[in-house]
Amino acid sequence: MKYIDEFRDGDLARQIGARIAAEALPQRHYSFMEFCGGHTHAISRYGVLELLPPNVRMIHGPGCPVCVLPIGRIDLAIRLALERGAIVCTYGDTMRVPASDSLSLIRAKARGGDIRMVYSAADALAIARANPQREVVFFAIGFETTTPPTALAIRDAAREGLANFSVLCCHVLTPSAITHILESPEVRQLGTVPIDGFIGPAHVSIVIGSAPYDHFAEEYRKPVVIAGFEPLDVMQAILMLVRQVNEGRAHVENEFTRAVTPEGNLKAQALVSEVFELRPSFEWRGLGEVPYSALKIREAFATFDAERRFDLSYTPVADNKACECGAILRGVKKPTDCKIFGTVCTPENPVGSCMVSSEGACAAHYTYGRFRDIPIVAATAAATEEATP
Repeated sequence: MKYIDEFRDGDLARQIGARIAAEALPQRHYSFMEFCGGHTHAISRYGVLELLPPNVRMIHGPGCPVCVLPIGRIDLAIRLALERGAIVCTYGDTMRVPASDSLSLIRAKARGGDIRMVYSAADALAIARANPQREVVFFAIGFETTTPPTALAIRDAAREGLANFSVLCCHVLTPSAITHILESPEVRQLGTVPIDGFIGPAHVSIVIGSAPYDHFAEEYRKPVVIAGFEPLDVMQAILMLVRQVNEGRAHVENEFTRAVTPEGNLKAQALVSEVFELRPSFEWRGLGEVPYSALKIREAFATFDAERRFDLSYTPVADNKACECGAILRGVKKPTDCKIFGTVCTPENPVGSCMVSSEGACAAHYTYGRFRDIPIVAATAAATEEATP
């Protein structure tokens, strides 16, 4: 298959669903976590759950970079804009994540903060070049997918001697989060659910390859199937996981062979290694402190580290008590289990981070009618009418 619409074929989706129903053993239950928010989005958007038998359950994972960003990190960016007079640049979804004191980046902008939405780290560099008398800070978030462009921007700034540019680095790492879900005493205390296997992320795996997941298959006996973001990708990955569980296997399999290799993008990995190093610990929303799960800027590029330049100190901030984002990110609860879902908390007025990004579990459920009992079978007509990427 070569084109997007082929991966959204409703008849093929129903055929794969029938195969899953035929091969899923009726006497057992299967619980698979789709780690990445892109898969959660696809599952909701294309009605994948309606094609699965009742004993195959999909669990939301913490793979939405906007969702796992803790309040305290957003507060740092807001302080840079409102108290230090910096131009703060960041991605669009980050602008709307609720922070302390009923603020968000977009509300701080309304209060006079110079906060700008950008599409890339390169855009932030351009703003720094155009405003040499102003401090420009790129609020960098995301998993391994968005880390190489940030590293490139820092390296370019160093080569140009761009003294007014820095990065507030909040890049996080996928394998560390999966490990934390499987063995962390904090997560066990907070609660989680039994997991029989993982659907591995697509774009992240293009960068890091499939090899980093071997550890989970070998050490924890959990099968991993790396899958693309189209509905047929997800359906095929679920079938591959069911087969592994039935056969007692725990291997890393690659459904997304059209883009993912075992070694990944070596040039991107080398660039990231040149600019970044591991943080000993980093707070994730819903998971707490996760050891060696995030990156910080190396000493050689310290002049471009906003935390050092502005002497910032991180302070943890508790989530809104009414919000269940933490439990949803751990897979303990579904969005519809939250009392404020779809009423007080909506995409237009998000109380928690899971309702902000299109990859967030709550936003996906709300947007595609999961809580309204509207049947959405396979690729919907609305989806096929949209312009293909």
